[in-house]
Amino acid sequence: MPIEYLILGGAALLLASVVASKASGRFGVPALLVFLVIGMLAGSDGPGGIEFDYPWAAQFLGIVALTLILFAGGLDTRWASVRPVLRESLLLSTAGVLLTAALLAGFASWVLGMSFREGMLVGSIVSSTDAAAVFGILRSRSLSLPARLRAVLELESGSNDPMAVFLTVGMIGMLSSAGFGMASFGWLFARQMAIGGALGYGMGKLMCTAVNRLDLEYEGLYPAVTLALVLLTYGLAAAAGGNGFLAVYLAALVLGNADFLHKRSLIRFHDGLAWLMQIVMFLTLGLQVFPSRLPAVTAAGLAIALFLIFVARPAAVMLLLLFSRLSWRERVLVSWVGLRGAAPIVLATFPLLAGVGKAELIFDVVFFIVLTSALLQGPSIGFVAGRLGLVERTAHARMDPLELVSNGERDLVEIGIDKASPANGKRVVDLNLPPNTLLLLVERGAAHIIPRGRTALQEGDILLVLAARDEIPAVKAMLGAPPG
Repeated sequence: MPIEYLILGGAALLLASVVASKASGRFGVPALLVFLVIGMLAGSDGPGGIEFDYPWAAQFLGIVALTLILFAGGLDTRWASVRPVLRESLLLSTAGVLLTAALLAGFASWVLGMSFREGMLVGSIVSSTDAAAVFGILRSRSLSLPARLRAVLELESGSNDPMAVFLTVGMIGMLSSAGFGMASFGWLFARQMAIGGALGYGMGKLMCTAVNRLDLEYEGLYPAVTLALVLLTYGLAAAAGGNGFLAVYLAALVLGNADFLHKRSLIRFHDGLAWLMQIVMFLTLGLQVFPSRLPAVTAAGLAIALFLIFVARPAAVMLLLLFSRLSWRERVLVSWVGLRGAAPIVLATFPLLAGVGKAELIFDVVFFIVLTSALLQGPSIGFVAGRLGLVERTAHARMDPLELVSNGERDLVEIGIDKASPANGKRVVDLNLPPNTLLLLVERGAAHIIPRGRTALQEGDILLVLAARDEIPAVKAMLGAPPG
């Protein structure tokens, strides 16, 4: 096919996906489902007629996309908000994933006529949840959850993919090699998590140092640097035998909770890139699916999906959160917000490439489970949260900090920098000002400078600062001016 037609077709599919996503928000249907359906319609079984049966290409694009999506999620996660619910979130993202997979394994093996190990492979593949789909629905309906509950769902959804990847790889090893036993399984877990965790933390620190110290001439090069470092993080971790997804997510958490140059623009860049990756990934996975094969797995797929939604996920959540500080209503909602998305379909390509028996059946069943979850749970999350009394409706849309003005809670103040000031000679990125404090302008003689992260303050500078009223004395002390 001529290159110009490939470009034309790709642009048309991308534009159609973006336009269709508006309708998905209106009806409460996850955008991922819209992207998948468009890919299926464009595929060989649909009116588009595009022949695409390349599991390796689908897996490659899926891994790259998941890597960038996880990084964007971690970059925007505030440690202060998730630290109080760290125990609950980590329980769900590790033991919760394992327990969900184990509970589903017996049922799936019975329904599909498989061995327990093959059923465990199915359970492992669909054991993780999709944060982007869940919060996309909540935002589109102008709903918000209590901060503690939102933090649990955010951290669990962002951190449970590594466990699902580990279980999937481990079960493929057990099915492919007679010598791969529980000892090998345990060693694989220790190696993946230790290497992924250590390398992720180190790369997060390295990313922060690199962005702050490179001093690039063009601001547009900073996104290229972070993009390269993200992919390098995954590649190094995976090549060393670690969990690449864990490494990327931890690196994003470390970087996102540090001060670095062009922070706002870089977060926006990676957020936009994550959305692009979602569209590309789901379109590709939709092309990889053959809808004509789905009717054969409808009954089994529906039974397994309903068991996952109403039995396996709730049982795992309720058991692990039995002594949690979350109320029973919050635990019920956590049980229901188990929306399946990108990761299961990507992981379903692993058995195809590994040559596992019944791999095509597993792929079709997993795809059907994801569709069922998206159609059943997606549109109902807001309704369930409302019935449980957990919805906090906000009267006003959230404002960007740069749009705020002095309103009784915040004030604009002028602060001078003298020779003895602790801020004299420091760059803005190194000041460690309170999170809600903004340095808006630097008056230097006759010049007025819009400060950037690498702007160094000098003796004689007059700073225009927007700060919370109760934090102004502390900000003045940090910048060297006496309180008052």
